[in-house]
Amino acid sequence: MAAIFLAPWFLGLALITVGPMLASAYLSFTDYDLLQAPHWIGFDNFTRMWEDPRLHKSLVVTFTYVVTAVPLQLAAALGLALLLDRGMRGLAFYRSVFYLPSLLGGSVAVAILWRQVFGVDGLVNAFLGFFGIQGEGWVSDPDTALGTLVLLHVWTFGAPMIIFLAGLRQIPEMYYEAASIDGAGKLRQFRAITVPLLTPIIFFNLVLQIIGAFQSFTQAFVVSGGSGGPADSTLFYTLYLYQKGFGALDMGYASAMAWLLLLIVAAMTAINFLASKYWVFYND
Repeated sequence: MAAIFLAPWFLGLALITVGPMLASAYLSFTDYDLLQAPHWIGFDNFTRMWEDPRLHKSLVVTFTYVVTAVPLQLAAALGLALLLDRGMRGLAFYRSVFYLPSLLGGSVAVAILWRQVFGVDGLVNAFLGFFGIQGEGWVSDPDTALGTLVLLHVWTFGAPMIIFLAGLRQIPEMYYEAASIDGAGKLRQFRAITVPLLTPIIFFNLVLQIIGAFQSFTQAFVVSGGSGGPADSTLFYTLYLYQKGFGALDMGYASAMAWLLLLIVAAMTAINFLASKYWVFYND
């Protein structure tokens, strides 16, 4: 009976996950354009990466995005979780409202809206105009285009906020009461009690958000019109992978890029786990 109920999951694992992964691994060693049969070329696709300047640019853009957006998003999520944890009225309503951006942030509609908001005639420049400040095309300027995508990522703080809120509810109140009796202020309590006891939750959110940030695609594709512009300033690694695979029909090279991304994400996750023993505190 157990095997019967588990069969759909194992079937999905084989057909949707393991099968495509094996096919991608094979195609990464081939020259394949979707129209003709794959031609085995060995490690040529991987050696090409060393000589591809746009791939190097996409890695720089992606790492800049991850290093900037993830800490800002987690800081915003933790700040709002601390605010909601104080037991305000209508908590369920505010929790739903703040979670909504996480559901919509990856959608095409929100990305289009974001491009309009930060456009030359967008809401941001209209707001600045009230103060006599001449705005600019934020999404069309190489110096600020990536920053708008970072803001969009920070805006989708709902999911980590809910997880932080659940973690805060698990901290015993007696710790804060004892600290108050000893004369510790709110800031001291936050540094000595909240942060250490919340480090497992911070670590969990950090790993998830780093993996998700490396996989970001829709925002850059819509805001840049699929080009990664201006001047490749929003050329995410996944966007360049899409351009090579479905734009240039260089599916073998795109498969090799996909496996490189897998290795990068795995390495970042391993580094986080290795470093966690120095700053993550569990019950012991």
